[in-house]
Amino acid sequence: PLTPQYTQTGGTTAAAAATVFGKYAVAATILFTLVVFLFEFFLNIRQRKSYHKTDFPRELETTVGNIDQETKLSAVAASTADDDKKDESSNDKKSKVDRTAPILPQLKSKFSSAQSYGLDKINFSIVSSIYAVSEEVVFLLYGFLPYVWDKACNISSNYGWTETENEIKITLVFLGLVTIVGTITSLPFELYSTFEIEKKHGFNKQTLGLFFMDKLKGLVLSAVFGGPFVALLLKIIFAGGDKFYLYVWAFTFVFSVIMMTLVPVVIMPLFNKYEKLQDGPLKDSIYELAGKLSFPLTKLFVMDGSKRSSHSNAFMFGFMKNKRIVLFDTLMEQVSNDEILAILGHELGHWKMGHTVTNFVVTQVYTGFMFYFFSLCYNSHELYRAFGFDDESRPIPTIIALVLFTSTIWAPVDKTLSFIMTVHSRKCEFEADEFSVNLGMSSKLQSGLCKIHLENLGAMSPDSWYSTYHYSHPPLVERLSAMMKLDTRKKLQ
Repeated sequence: PLTPQYTQTGGTTAAAAATVFGKYAVAATILFTLVVFLFEFFLNIRQRKSYHKTDFPRELETTVGNIDQETKLSAVAASTADDDKKDESSNDKKSKVDRTAPILPQLKSKFSSAQSYGLDKINFSIVSSIYAVSEEVVFLLYGFLPYVWDKACNISSNYGWTETENEIKITLVFLGLVTIVGTITSLPFELYSTFEIEKKHGFNKQTLGLFFMDKLKGLVLSAVFGGPFVALLLKIIFAGGDKFYLYVWAFTFVFSVIMMTLVPVVIMPLFNKYEKLQDGPLKDSIYELAGKLSFPLTKLFVMDGSKRSSHSNAFMFGFMKNKRIVLFDTLMEQVSNDEILAILGHELGHWKMGHTVTNFVVTQVYTGFMFYFFSLCYNSHELYRAFGFDDESRPIPTIIALVLFTSTIWAPVDKTLSFIMTVHSRKCEFEADEFSVNLGMSSKLQSGLCKIHLENLGAMSPDSWYSTYHYSHPPLVERLSAMMKLDTRKKLQ
């Protein structure tokens, strides 16, 4: 059986071998990790092959061609496709999309750029995933967790803290050390992704100073909010007895609600500027749409997303009768007002159809079940001994018990449910698209999605297996085709 090189007793964790579970826990964890890695690596290779295609996908060509025809855009503008290709080969690889020209010629002219961007991202994903799984296996075999925990105990002993009396304080020291290690090991990959890949393809707008300031703010916020959260979580587990999972469930629910309120109002403004949308036709149309759907819109903001990236987005937040909508400034530059309205019709569809509430409820139920099963395994000492916590004279740290539970016994459940939620998310996207179509916004939503896809250099010919496993949103051509079928059905009726 595999055992960590570092253990608390410096022995071979012989006590763990008393059961089959303890004997093969490390080996089974590594095996599951490698199986997941190999499957996802296989999908990455399939996606990588799709980025080597040079022919524009026929189905997308037919679908977008119909959009251009139905919107009756000027056919004369199609002659600019050759000019677009010339522009693309120049230094300005992220040229602006012409909002009034037919979409298909622009998609064709950007196809090679989208393929190149996707290829760079998937190559990076392959390399980073190889490093990640290698690090995970090495950490398991070396005994990273017991080693860092013992280091945290040594540091804490300087302040007179002991495991029996001051576990929460030692836990915070432990998490601080883990955060430092994680930040250092992930930093090169984040720098390369931001300042090499994103910059190469014209998306990154950050400076190094802004990048590191964001990292610093993130670490400070993790300490300010994460530290008290973990401390309270542990206190509840200690005081909750055999039914602690019920109290933890209630606590995580309250904490989630509080953070959903604080993040957009307090935390996000630390990173971006939010200004009220100026008075005008767009603002009036959005409030009119919200009123039509009985959406209690109280504030409408524009966020300076262009400060960091030229990617675009829009989102909603708020509870009960206090809803707010945020538009990225990049989105307002990329699409027309009518297309923004159609995109918001889609987002409001998520709210009207209860998708947001459903996802929140599912998350809370999932959390409750996870802590329930954790309570059943809480005293499974053979699991902890197998991973190097083999000193029976010392208490098993609760945070270690939780980490080992989620990364071993619960890991297959988490992977399975994650995929199910991905499938559910795509279903919700189709439903929200249909909601916007029923509002009479089909053509504008289709053209808006195409333009956003253009601006973001989205994958135009993704691998079907890869997209099924990874994409929370259906591929562009699937969404367009579904909306066109809905349009045809409405005309027949």
